[in-house]
Amino acid sequence: MTDDDLTHTTDEGDVQMVDVGEKPDSHRRAVARGEIHLRESTVDAIRADEIGKGDVLATARVGAVQAVKHTWETIPMCHQIPITNVDTEFALETERVSLEVAVETTGKTGCEMEALEGVTTGLNVVWDMVKAAEKDDEGQYPGTRIENVEVVSKEKHTLE
Repeated sequence: MTDDDLTHTTDEGDVQMVDVGEKPDSHRRAVARGEIHLRESTVDAIRADEIGKGDVLATARVGAVQAVKHTWETIPMCHQIPITNVDTEFALETERVSLEVAVETTGKTGCEMEALEGVTTGLNVVWDMVKAAEKDDEGQYPGTRIENVEVVSKEKHTLE
């Protein structure tokens, strides 16, 4: 990799935001996913809507969408982009909750960072909502973990 390949640095090596002003607009879609591992009893309580803080998945969905819309405020070199759609899909399994977030935009740059932010925040909200059920006698969370967060697809369709 040469210095010319580093798009987020100036010739002097300073960090910079990439200039996308000359790029053509395109429709873009990115999908990210991840999972949080929980006790089986916690997943059952989520499924039965028996978590004391309220509806875990509805709250996590709102958190995920908010994170998508505010990604540019938390990722330093990320552009503020017009979000045209956000889809969130949760899956409850025996000892985990998985979340997939699909983000769409029409503009000059992609939305994979937004999809990743949606997944990580949505899963963090799940943890926050269920932490009382997950805590052991020592106040720890053995086995509770967020993992396998990844971008699973990116699409770009140039507008005519």
